[in-house]
Parts: sequence; structure tokens; C-alpha cells
Amino acid sequence: MKKRGKKYLEKAKLIEVNKLYSKEEAIKLVKKTNVCNFDASVELAVKLNVDSKKAEQQLRGVIVLPHGTGQTKKVLVIAKGEQAEKAKEAGADFVGDDDIIAKIQKEKWFDFDIIVATPEMMPALSKIGKILGPKGLMPNPKTGTVTTDVNKAVTEIKKGRIEYRTDSYGIIHVNIGKHSFTEKKLLENLVYFMENINKLKPISIKGIYIKSIVISSTMGPGIKIDQNTFDK
Repeated sequence: MKKRGKKYLEKAKLIEVNKLYSKEEAIKLVKKTNVCNFDASVELAVKLNVDSKKAEQQLRGVIVLPHGTGQTKKVLVIAKGEQAEKAKEAGADFVGDDDIIAKIQKEKWFDFDIIVATPEMMPALSKIGKILGPKGLMPNPKTGTVTTDVNKAVTEIKKGRIEYRTDSYGIIHVNIGKHSFTEKKLLENLVYFMENINKLKPISIKGIYIKSIVISSTMGPGIKIDQNTFDK
């Protein structure tokens, strides 16, 4: 069993183990149970009743939260000509084409968090797929990182757009803000995300769709949320 620190154990006492809290109560508690000396992220884990082995039950996409995540990502855009210029105007941190691809391949350069690419650049980018894939950096149309509208993609990412997907256990892990956010902002981000997840329920799922919802601050204790509270 993982040994917990004194601060964690003290904060954990504020949470009733088997209680399902309302979304409002959970947000208040996540603010009180932060154990970090820095501005911790507020993390959400949603366990769904899906079979990740079935393609139609694999949830994956992007969402721009009302108040962002409080995190700034370095964006690399692989594009040429007019699209490259639009990427620069939108605030991309790095913009290039074959030169950048060669830099990644030869120098193992990864001073960025996400790659956005135009469709025309994907054949060249796919040549280093074995390098980008394991790091989760390969652009994908499903997440809006392969696009002809790089301006929109970069703008949304800079605003705090997040990617989400179910893991092999059917769980979605996302950050919905920072500890420094107000309760109102965290609550609105939480509600917005859950509303979107509910809309994505696969037709093949019968009965229970959401098994559990847990919120916590980075390295902090988990707080279980009553999913019925989102109907209010």
C-alpha cells in the first residue's frame, strides 16, 4: 500500500469515505484538500460503463472549457505558406515544415506540448510517427490537430482546450482548472465537461453509463461526486 504523507492524511479526514457529494460540496472540498505548495491542478476522473475494445464505445475528442485549464501549452504548427502565416498570427510558439520535422528526427527536439498540422503535411510527418506516437504527439483529425483551420486550432489550444479519451479501463482523466480558480469557475468547468460527456453516450450502452465521478487536486485525496447532482 502506498504510504501517504502527514499532510495528505490530515486533508483526507475532511472527506467521508463512502459519501457521494453534490457538485457544489465537492468543489468546496477540493479547494480545502490541496496538499501542494504550488498552484495544483484540479483533476477529474470519470469512469464509464464502456468497453474500450469496441470502436464505437471509445470516446475521444476535444473541448474548450468556459474558463480554460490555467495551463499554457507550447504549440508547434507544421504548415506551409498562408497556413503557416495564420499560425504565427494566432500565437503558435513554433511554426515550420520539413525543417522542423528534420529537427525532431535528428535532434530529438521536443520543446513543445502539442503539434497541429495541415493535411498536406501529414505524409511527411508520418515518417517520424514512431518517434511522435509513443509520446502522444502525433496529430489526429479526431482531436482537431490535423486541420485546414490552424488559426482556430491554435487559438482554442491557447485558451485551454483539452483532449480527452477513455483509457483501457473506460476512465477519462482531465484537468478542469487550477486550485487558484474560484469555486464558481471550477464548478462551471465541471458542469460543462459533464454535460458534454453525457451527450456522447454511445447508443449501444444500455443501463448505467457513468459509473463514478471523482475529483481531486494534484496528489490530493479523491472526492466522490453524486452524478444525480448534475440533473439539478
